[in-house]
Amino acid sequence: MELILIFLVAFILYGAFKYFRQKRYLTTLTEDQFVEGYRKAQLIDVREPNEFEKGHILGARNIPLSQMKHRLVEIRKDKPVYLYCQSGARSARAANMLNRKGCEDLNHLKGGFRKWTGKVKTKK
Repeated sequence: MELILIFLVAFILYGAFKYFRQKRYLTTLTEDQFVEGYRKAQLIDVREPNEFEKGHILGARNIPLSQMKHRLVEIRKDKPVYLYCQSGARSARAANMLNRKGCEDLNHLKGGFRKWTGKVKTKK
């Protein structure tokens, strides 16, 4: 029982550490805040291509999280980066990768694409 408690406390502390570390380099934006700035930024959808084709924010580039390491050269460090995925988890992981590569102005959409109510483009 004592061992389980130690693991549980360690897990909670690790999660808190990651959360507060992430808040230093990633800004979570509401949809209104996202709309205000994404046209002047690099808008990147980190979902897989099949998800992207079903619908994405107008003007977004698709760089799936699964390809991010190999495609980091496509992202400029001197311009803001606006990321989104389906719910927010993958965009946070992508931001972590980008932060380690020197990107500083990192933002992602609160709630992800599933909460998006703005214009959407689909492939036919």
